[in-house]
Amino acid sequence: MSAVKARIFFSISVLIFVSVAVIGVVFFKAKKGSVYFQLEPAMLEVIEHKFGSAAKQRFVDWQKLIDTGKTITELEKLQQVNDFFNHNIAFSDDLVVWKKADYWATPFELLSIGAGDCEDYSIAKYFTLVELGIDQSKLRITYVTVLGLNNRHMVLTYFESSHAVPLVLDNINPNIIASTDRRDLSPVYSFNGSGLWLAKMKSNGQLVGNADQLNLWANLKQQMLEKPF
Repeated sequence: MSAVKARIFFSISVLIFVSVAVIGVVFFKAKKGSVYFQLEPAMLEVIEHKFGSAAKQRFVDWQKLIDTGKTITELEKLQQVNDFFNHNIAFSDDLVVWKKADYWATPFELLSIGAGDCEDYSIAKYFTLVELGIDQSKLRITYVTVLGLNNRHMVLTYFESSHAVPLVLDNINPNIIASTDRRDLSPVYSFNGSGLWLAKMKSNGQLVGNADQLNLWANLKQQMLEKPF
């Protein structure tokens, strides 16, 4: 993963997206603090025309995951979402996919291309789990270093309660396990739609700011509003 700057953004609970494309068919609306997502046939045709049949199938499967995953337990949601993105997205560096040293793709871009880096996996899992009804306060996109390699990496963490040891959803290790058992990772900071924390392996960490104050927050929302792909 390329260098991650302190430009962390995401608040799906306040994001209302309606595509401004001519056919306007990716549809979100506010619903109980989350958003409702529905892909309509015309958009699937556009996706297939621009990115191919494999991309269309990824979106169809994503929609099915969202439609069928709202009534299962939270742990089942974590497993299904983690497996979905780990199995359907190929790991690739930003320079290869986007010709940029550091780029954070939207979930739409990730599913369209079918490749991304650890940031993109974590972001897409976060958005999908919030849409499945998991409160964003339980989820953190977490910046870590890989011990022994000094590599920067990003994972998604889940807190069953405010005092629980978080579980780690990772694109490298497919098993969802407690952060205390991931001895290869050292957390640095974490964030969600409302805050930024100095991260710890066993706890929530120290709140140090509001995510709305971080760089490129407005840019991300604008990108999601105007250009999902």
